[in-house]
Amino acid sequence: MSGLIALLDDVAGIAKVAAASVDDVAGMSAKAGAKAAGAVIDDAAVTPKYVHGFDASREIPIVWRIAKGSVFNKVLVLLPAALILSQFAPWLITPLLMLGGAYLCFEGAEKVWHALVPHAEHVSPETTEPDDPTHLEESKVAGAIKTDFILSAEIMTIALAAIPPGQGLAMRAAVLLVVALSITAAVYGAVALIVKADDYGLALVRTRGGWLRAAGRALVKAMPGFMQALTVIGTAAMLWVGGNIVLHGLEVLGFSLPYETIRHWSELASHAVPQAAAVVGWLVTAVLDGIFGLALGLLLIPLSNAVLVPAWRRARALFGNPA
Repeated sequence: MSGLIALLDDVAGIAKVAAASVDDVAGMSAKAGAKAAGAVIDDAAVTPKYVHGFDASREIPIVWRIAKGSVFNKVLVLLPAALILSQFAPWLITPLLMLGGAYLCFEGAEKVWHALVPHAEHVSPETTEPDDPTHLEESKVAGAIKTDFILSAEIMTIALAAIPPGQGLAMRAAVLLVVALSITAAVYGAVALIVKADDYGLALVRTRGGWLRAAGRALVKAMPGFMQALTVIGTAAMLWVGGNIVLHGLEVLGFSLPYETIRHWSELASHAVPQAAAVVGWLVTAVLDGIFGLALGLLLIPLSNAVLVPAWRRARALFGNPA
């Protein structure tokens, strides 16, 4: 009997450890996911454009295909790569994180620049979309999955850097897996709701009366403005998060003056408004990080156009893919 009691006590102890581990994974996953907010919002803002123009019956299947591609990107490609990186070359995490942050700044600044200086998009014969709906869907899904890979790489790198040091390989894998699945579910669940919202509104207008019909009409009218607002929020989040990542990386590498200056100004603002110190401090930090991110991104635009894009085209042509 004493042996059985001892065994039950051991089982209870193991259960407590397991429960604590689950709590640790959940807590670290939540923190890691929050750190990747900019890329997550951008992912949700970008994806609906790949569904635009298709028959309503194909919208959810297309979103589902892109979501499955996103899970493949995160779980089977990026997660193992992140674990290998953290195990054998952890010193590369900060530079790669800064590279991802700089890309966020570039993307956000490019959107701001195009909004301020509109210009017609150049469409080459190679990039013209095919007329066949099947081919068009395949092309759109492939393009969305490629874009998702870039955003997913940012998300997974940010999540990896947010895991506290000293965690074992299994814990890091569990946190990254939870982040990958939860963010994918959240992003593409939101995308599915967004792309079907106007259809739901039209259904209410056609089949209901009274306040439901009015609500459906309001929903249809609100969606274009909502999509525009989502784009603006996503752009702001990219600049804020990207700027913060680069500034923090500079501090880690020994160039701490910009990061410390912004932190000092944030503390001064918090002390000036003690009734809302936390909110004011966060807002000042986010605005200054965003200004830094916008400035960095604007500097990267000519570099990309003059150096990176031509080099990429030459590389593709060299390897027999001139498209």
